Amino acid sequence: MSGGVPNRSSRVRRLVRGPRPESVPALVGRACALVGLVDVAAGVFPRFRHSRMHTLAEVLPGSFGPFAAALSLSAGILLLLLAHGLKRSKRRAWRAAVVLLPAGAAAQFVYRHSVVGALISIALLVPLLVHRDQFAALPDPRSRWRALANFVLMGAGSLGLGLVIVSVHPNRLIGDPSLADRLTHVLYGLFGFEGPVDYAGNTSWTVAFSLGALGWLTAVTTIYLALRPEHPAARLTEEDESRLRALLDRHGRRDSLGHFALRRDKAVVFSPSGKAAVTYRVVSGVMLASGDPIGDVEAWPGAIERFMDEARAHSWTPAVMGCSETGGEVWTRETGLDALELGDEAVVDVADFSLAGRAMRNVRQMVKRIERAGYETRVRRVRDLGEAELERIRRAAEDWRGTDTERGFSMALGRVGDPADGDCLIATAHKADEIPGPYGDLKAILHFVPWGPDGVSLDLMRRDRAADPGMNELLIVAALQAAPRFAITRVSLNFAMFRSALARGEKIGAGPVLRAWRGLLVFLSRWFQIESLYKFNAKFQPRWEPRFVVYRASGDLPRIGFAAMQAEGFVDLALPLPRFLRRRTKQARVCAHRPAERDVQAA
Repeated sequence: MSGGVPNRSSRVRRLVRGPRPESVPALVGRACALVGLVDVAAGVFPRFRHSRMHTLAEVLPGSFGPFAAALSLSAGILLLLLAHGLKRSKRRAWRAAVVLLPAGAAAQFVYRHSVVGALISIALLVPLLVHRDQFAALPDPRSRWRALANFVLMGAGSLGLGLVIVSVHPNRLIGDPSLADRLTHVLYGLFGFEGPVDYAGNTSWTVAFSLGALGWLTAVTTIYLALRPEHPAARLTEEDESRLRALLDRHGRRDSLGHFALRRDKAVVFSPSGKAAVTYRVVSGVMLASGDPIGDVEAWPGAIERFMDEARAHSWTPAVMGCSETGGEVWTRETGLDALELGDEAVVDVADFSLAGRAMRNVRQMVKRIERAGYETRVRRVRDLGEAELERIRRAAEDWRGTDTERGFSMALGRVGDPADGDCLIATAHKADEIPGPYGDLKAILHFVPWGPDGVSLDLMRRDRAADPGMNELLIVAALQAAPRFAITRVSLNFAMFRSALARGEKIGAGPVLRAWRGLLVFLSRWFQIESLYKFNAKFQPRWEPRFVVYRASGDLPRIGFAAMQAEGFVDLALPLPRFLRRRTKQARVCAHRPAERDVQAA
C-alpha cells in the first residue's frame, strides 16, 4: 500500500453510514443513571415520596424510613458513579454493579418487603450477567492523585447535597436556623455527629442517616482510590525512544511533527514489523494520537491497527490531532474514521525567504529597529552549547512562560537542552544591560526540533517581558537567515487553527455563513488567540499545509475537543501546585511549547 496524496476536494472527508444502534453497555449505563437519579431524589426530597411519582418510586430500589432514606441515597449515588463506567464497558464497573444490585435487591425485600423493588434490581442485573462478555474494557491509566481529587469533589458535592437535605423539611424544623447553623449541621452529620439543627418527629434520624451516608461514601471512595494499585500514565521507555529515533532517522523527513513523538509523556504502539509506530496519550477517556504515524508508510496500517485494538481493549475514544493529508487519507481508509480539516501549518522555504519587497516591509522595519536598539542574535545546535548556558536557558524558559498552566502536546517536545536532542536548534537574543538580569544578557529564546536532515520545526518561543516588542520576529528572521549554514532548507512555524476560514471570510464576496463563522472565530480569539496566530504566521509569507483531526463520529467531537484542550494545557482539571513547588519539580513536568499566547499578542 502506498500513501498517495488526496485531492483538495477530499480534505474534508465524510463517510456515509447509518445511525449506530445503542449497545448493551450504553443502555445498561443509562438505566443505572436513571435509577440512580430517582433513588437520590427519593432519599433527599420527602415530597417526592408522596407526589404523583410515589407509585414509581415505591418499586425502585430504596425505601422511605430513616435508614431506608440513607440506603436509597447511597445506592443512587453509587449507581450514578458506575453509570459512566458501564457505558464504556469497563470491567471494574461491571463487577461493582454485579455486587451492588443484589445487595440492593436484598435490602428491598428485608427492610421494606418490596418484591417488585427487588425485581427491579434483578431486572437490571440480568443483562449485566447475560452480556458480561461486552464488559471487558481494561482500566484507564491512573494515579493516587485521583484519591485527592475524589475527596475534594465528593466533599464539595456532599456539602451541597447535605445543605439540600437539611433544608427540604421546612415544616419539621424547630426554630429558624441560620445558613451557618445548617452548614455546621451538615459538617457534623458527615462525620456522624448531631448538629445544632433540630427537627420534629423522626426527621432528625432521617437527616442524620442521610448525612452519615454521604460522609461514608466520601470516605470509602477516597480510601479505595488511595489504596488501589497505581497504574500511572504511560511513559516512553528508553527502548521505545531508541526505536522511535531509529525510525525518525530513516523517515523523519516526511512529517514536520515527527520529532514531537519523542515527548516522554506519551505511550507508543508499534506495527507488527516494527517499521512504523503511533504515539498517543489518554485524556478523559480519549486516546489522542498526534501527527502522522512514524516510520515507513507501507507499515502504517499495522501500527494503526494496533492503535485501534488498544482503543477497543480499554473502550477509549480514538482520535488523531494534526495529521497531514496523507496521514488523514490512510487513517480514514484503514479504520473507517472521518477526517475534518482543522487548520494549516505555516512552512517557510528557506530558499524563497527574503526581507526584500513590500510584503515584508513591516517585519523588515521591526527587525532593523530592534537591531539598532543593541540586540544581537545567535543560532546554534544544542550540542554546541555549554551546560551552564543550557541551564540558564532552561530556567529562563520556565520563568518566562506566559501562563501558569503548562502548554503543548501535539506540537511540543516537552524539554529543552536534553543531551539526546543535540540536533535541536536554539536561537537566542542578547542585549548587554548596565545592570545584568538573572539570566545575564539573554532576552529571548526560540527552540526548533529536527524535521528530517534538512528541516526544523518550531517548538518553543519565550522572551523576557521587559525586552522590546518584536523579539519573536527578530529570532525567526535570524533562524531563517542562518538556516543555510546548517543545511536547513525548510522551517515549520506555528499551526494556525481554522486559517482558511479566517482568510476566506475577510475577502470580498464571502457569504453570510462564512462571515458569521469568521466572526465567531474572531470572538473566540479573545481567549485562544486564533486570529493573532494566523496573522503572526502570515507575516513570513509561508506556504500553508493543511492539518486534520480524525474522529469516529460527529458526537465525539465535543469530547475530543475538550480532551485536546486538556492535553494542550488550555484546560487544567488538576489541582495546581504553588509556583515555587512547580519550579522544584520542573524536570518532571512538561514545559510549554510553541508560542505562548502573550508572546504572539505582544508581537
